Amino acid sequence: MSKRDYYEVLEVSKGASKEEIKKAYRKKAIKYHPDKNQGDKAAEEKFKEAAEAYEVLSNDEKRQRYDQYGHAGVGGAAGGGFGGGGMSMDDIFSHFGDIFGGGFGGFGGFGGSSRGGRRVNKGSNLRVKVKLNLSEIANGAEKKIKVKKYVECKHCSGSGAENGSSYSNCSTCQGSGQVTRISNTILGQMQTSSTCPTCNGDGKIITNKCKYCNGEGIMRDEEIISLNIPAGVEEGMQLSVSGKGNAARRGGINGDLLVLIEEERHPELVRDGNNLIYSLNISIPEAILGKTAEIPTVDGAVKVKIEAGTQPGKILRLRGKGLPEVNSYGKGDLLVHVQVFIPKELSKEERKSVEKLQSSESFQPQKGSGEGFFSRMRNMFE
Repeated sequence: MSKRDYYEVLEVSKGASKEEIKKAYRKKAIKYHPDKNQGDKAAEEKFKEAAEAYEVLSNDEKRQRYDQYGHAGVGGAAGGGFGGGGMSMDDIFSHFGDIFGGGFGGFGGFGGSSRGGRRVNKGSNLRVKVKLNLSEIANGAEKKIKVKKYVECKHCSGSGAENGSSYSNCSTCQGSGQVTRISNTILGQMQTSSTCPTCNGDGKIITNKCKYCNGEGIMRDEEIISLNIPAGVEEGMQLSVSGKGNAARRGGINGDLLVLIEEERHPELVRDGNNLIYSLNISIPEAILGKTAEIPTVDGAVKVKIEAGTQPGKILRLRGKGLPEVNSYGKGDLLVHVQVFIPKELSKEERKSVEKLQSSESFQPQKGSGEGFFSRMRNMFE
């Protein structure tokens, strides 16, 4: 099932400001919040859909990639395994503080508000570079990479506590994860809330910490991650794999893995957007008499007929032999630029043969040949 346009989901224009996007998301979140629509799966999906749209459109970098590449730019390509799709409720509620100022308009969390005011730990994002050749870019690729990162502690299953160890509510915040202070100002009393300094927002204290992770619930290790990269990506494009960044301490939300695309230089083909350019060198006799030339493509060589009398600089267009567009069915072309090789040195016999040809009427330049050259140049860039 294809995803809806994020601007359509939030009912805003493409030129909407951040404040307009935030306001639109707040309206959707209140309307479809699970506590108001208990048991309504359709409302829950719309709630998640709105949160996913806000996550992308509220971030300048993600929004720019989305505007340029669509869902593929932020991980929405079907089967690609990247990005914003599949947000959990933990992901959604983790950024509610930014929208609702620490409370959600009188509503609790999903499924009974078990989180209260506790801070949700979020692992940091990781960034890696992946090199792709033109064939992989043309057809899409599956890559396996080894990443050094923080992972969930195997000995305590990420809890930070030794097996059988118990927890106690933090005496400072009484298990809420936050402390409230009231201060007197010239405008009267002001109440402020902040993360509890004793439990760091967890709301509980471990009585016996895991000796392997020192109670953090995470440790350094390596993980092999499979990446399904969609066809048509290009140099500098960044994709994200949700939840494959550093693990969060004590069972929080994992960060994301950001994948930066690098292109390997092809020995014969040059990329120009979705088109590919190949320079074909032929001799003077071949240009005069014609020949069959073998042209490399990303999927193997093809044979092309060079007509007799082909002029230097002629552009041959092989349609559909270029690269696909991301998240689209269109493909670019392969442009073959014909170059005629002119030797700098000739033997006496060769020079005599050329001098004989020079006086021939067929070898005299024709008027208007310059216009033909400029016409070919225009065709190259059309």
